[in-house]
Amino acid sequence: MNKSMKTKRAVGNAITYATLVIISIIWLFPFVCLFLQSLRSYNEGGGGMVEYLLPKQFSLDSYIYLFSEESKFVRWYGNTLVIAFFVALFQTIVVLCVSYALSRMRFKGRTFLMKFWLILGMFPGFLTMICLYFLLKQFHLTQEGAIPGLILIAVASSGMGYYVVKGYFDTIPKALDEAARIDGASRARIFFTMIIPMSKPIIIYAALVAFMAPWCDYIFASYVAFGYSDSYNVAVAMQRWVWTNDYQGFFTRFCAGGILIAVPVTALFICLQKYYVEGVTGGAVKG
Repeated sequence: MNKSMKTKRAVGNAITYATLVIISIIWLFPFVCLFLQSLRSYNEGGGGMVEYLLPKQFSLDSYIYLFSEESKFVRWYGNTLVIAFFVALFQTIVVLCVSYALSRMRFKGRTFLMKFWLILGMFPGFLTMICLYFLLKQFHLTQEGAIPGLILIAVASSGMGYYVVKGYFDTIPKALDEAARIDGASRARIFFTMIIPMSKPIIIYAALVAFMAPWCDYIFASYVAFGYSDSYNVAVAMQRWVWTNDYQGFFTRFCAGGILIAVPVTALFICLQKYYVEGVTGGAVKG
């Protein structure tokens, strides 16, 4: 009987591992193809399937082009990094403050405000693109000023993303706040000296989510930059590359740029994965 159970368990584990391996291969296949195409020579044409997947001659021409004077990739990459960094910084601060206020304070209209924000968040952001563009244009925050304009728009509405962070704050016992209040601590001191040190996972979660949004943004970034190439982020700039007549050549450069774009995000998730999962699971409670 024990031998039969061990056999069934071994077969079940083998099937599970085989399924996971197949899923991993399917998931990794596009990334492997992207990396191989980035190593293809600029002038090398495609052939059959094998010749298309495996370059005849490996070359770093596409990567060299990205850092050459002819390309503005370094500037576009810097634009994206600046936008993502400041959005992650300010948006995290706003979300933490709003979530703490909604979690710990009770005031008139609190429940209505939370429900209203949740309903408002169901509408896609691009519905307001035209209004936001003309508003930013009045303050000269389009084209040449597109970078601060994109940061402003991303941070201004960040308070509505309070729900997960508030849920995490709700798991922290309110008795700690009450004890500190009895000892004379202010709301600000409780927040900075007690709540923040205990909320490392959710802070990292909020920062990663805030960083990812502008890093991958294309629609609104292209709309605000509106043809001014010095204000492009990498998503907009690389999309313009595949619109050129030299599609075959710029496609390899597009793939090389995609690899470089994926590096910081992948590194962040690998290093902070533990805290990210703790933040998601800790904040997924009903407040």
